[in-house]
Amino acid sequence: MKNREIANLFEEIADILELRGENRFRINAYRRSAQAVSGISRDIEEMAAEGSIESIPGIGKDLREKIEEYLRSGEISLLERLKNETPPILLDMLRIPGIGPKTALLIHAELGVGSLEDLKRMALEHRLQELPKIKEKTEKNIIRGIEFLESFKGRTPIGIALPLAEDIIESLEGCEEVSRLEYAGSLRRHCETVGDIDILAASSSPEDTIKYFAGLSLVESVIVSGPTKCSVFTSDGIQVDLRVVEEKSYGAALNYFTGSKAHNIRLREIAIERNLKLNEYGVFEKKDGGSGKRIAGATEDEVYSALGLPYIPPEIREDTGEIEAALKGGLPELVSRSDIRGDLHTHSDWSDGNASLDDLASAGKRAGLKYILVSDHSMSLRIAHGLTAKRLISQIAEIDRINEKIRGFRLLKGSEVDILPDGSLDLEDGVLKKLDVVIAAVHSSFKMKRDRMTERIISAMKNPFVSVLAHPTGRLLGTREPYDVDMDAVIAAAAETETALEINSHPLRLDLDPVHARKAAAAGVLLSLGTDSHDPSLELDHLRYGIGTARRGWLCKEHILNSRTAAALKKLIERKRKRNP
Repeated sequence: MKNREIANLFEEIADILELRGENRFRINAYRRSAQAVSGISRDIEEMAAEGSIESIPGIGKDLREKIEEYLRSGEISLLERLKNETPPILLDMLRIPGIGPKTALLIHAELGVGSLEDLKRMALEHRLQELPKIKEKTEKNIIRGIEFLESFKGRTPIGIALPLAEDIIESLEGCEEVSRLEYAGSLRRHCETVGDIDILAASSSPEDTIKYFAGLSLVESVIVSGPTKCSVFTSDGIQVDLRVVEEKSYGAALNYFTGSKAHNIRLREIAIERNLKLNEYGVFEKKDGGSGKRIAGATEDEVYSALGLPYIPPEIREDTGEIEAALKGGLPELVSRSDIRGDLHTHSDWSDGNASLDDLASAGKRAGLKYILVSDHSMSLRIAHGLTAKRLISQIAEIDRINEKIRGFRLLKGSEVDILPDGSLDLEDGVLKKLDVVIAAVHSSFKMKRDRMTERIISAMKNPFVSVLAHPTGRLLGTREPYDVDMDAVIAAAAETETALEINSHPLRLDLDPVHARKAAAAGVLLSLGTDSHDPSLELDHLRYGIGTARRGWLCKEHILNSRTAAALKKLIERKRKRNP
C-alpha cells in the first residue's frame, strides 16, 4: 500500500509543479517515478530498510529522501508546502480532459471557480465564453469532460484494484482460521473499473477472521463490522468488503457475489424451471413452505452442474449469450496466459522507454515469452524522442546483433508509427518494409470530426506495411475520452485489409474494449495483445489485463495474433504485404 501512496503523492507534486510552470524535466521526473514506484513488486518499506530504494528506475538521492521522509513521518514537506500555496480546484480542473494549466489558472482567476460543480454551472450558463481564447466549442468540451469525470466518480481502475485485492488476500492467508480466499464482484469478471473490492473467505471462525481483516495495516478505517461481514476503507479511500462463509456454501457464495446481476437472475430462472432454489448458500431442492435438501454449494462447478450447465468463466457472466451457449454446449475456450507467445507493443530507451534493447530481451525471456516487438515511436512524436528513419535503421542493426547471441527468444523489429492527420504515415514505405511488424497509432489531432478521423485511420490501415492498429480509440480511462470514430467501419476495414486491431493491455487503456473486440473477432479480424511497456521490469505483467479484456470479449487462442510463433506471425504479415503491394 505504501508503494501506491507514494506514487499518488509524486503525481500530485507533478500536477502542482505543472500549474506553477516549473521545469518540464522536473515534472516528468516525478511522473516517471510515480509510475516506477507503483509498478514494483517489492514493498518499498522493505527496500528502504535495506537501503535499496535507488535501485528503482528514475529514483535518485532527492526522490529517495522524499520517500524516506514519507515513510518516517507520513508526509512529504515539499508537497505540503505546495498544497498550502495551491487552491484545490486547480488540481481538480487539471483532471478535466482538454483543460491545461494555463486555462485552469485563467478560469480560476477570472471567475473565482471554487468547485467542479461551480465550473459546470458556469459553463452551462456560457460564462466561460466571456474569457479570452475560450470559444463555444471549448466550453462544450469542458462540460463533456466534467460529465466524463462524473461517470468515473467512485470507480477504481483495475490496475489499482487487482494488485490491492491480491495484497489483501496475501495478508489474509496469515489468518490460521481461513481455508479459502478469492476476490469476487466486478473485479473477478475483470471489469475495467470497480466500485469496491469484494473478498470472499471460508473460515472456521468468522469472528476471528473479521477481527484479523480489520487489523490489517492497509485498513484506514472500519465502516461497519458484523459477524460475517466487514467493510473498510483503505488509505487510498477504496472500499473493501470481506464476507465470511462456511465451506459448504463457498462455491454458491462465490458465484452469487461475482455476478453479474443479470447473469445471476438467469441462473435463478433456470433453477426455478428445474424445481430448485438457488441463493448464496447453495442449490436446494424445492419443497412446500421452503427449501429442502442442499444438493450443491461447495464449489462453483457443483452449482452450475446442478443447474444442468457447464462451468461458465467469470469474465463472460454478463447475460450476453453465455447461458444460451452453455445450454447448447457451445461455450468458447477462452484465451489464457499460456497461449500467448509474445508481446507486440514495447518501448526501449531509444525513444521514451527505460530499458536498453538487451534488458528488454532479458526481461521478455524471464517473463516466459518467446518474442517481443520493439516498437519505439516514430519521429513526429518529439516528446517521446521518436526515431528518425536513420536512427530506426541503426536500431534494426542493433536488434540483429542481439538476436545473433540469444537463444530461445527473439526481438522483433518494429515501430509505433504515427498516423498523421491526413492518414499518411510518419515513415516511408522503404523503411517500413525493413521491419517485422509495424503498428500504427493516432497520437495527435484527437478532436477531428467523426468522418475525418475514420477516414484517417482507414487510410493508414490500407498501407501494406501496417500490421496492427494500436489503441484504436485512443481512450485513457478516467482521463481521456475515445476520439470520435466509426469503429464498425474500422473493423470492416481491418477485415478487408488484413490489419490486426490491438487490445492495448495498459490498465488505463484496455483499448479495444471487450464489445468491439468481440465484434472484430466475429468479423474475422485478428486481435493483437501489447503491454505498451516502457519499463519491462514493471509493465510486462500488464499482459494479464489485456488477456482479461480479451476473455471478456469471448476471444479464443485463434483470435489472438501473438498466440502464434514468430515464424507463423511473420507469414501472416507477409501475406498482407503481398496481397496489397
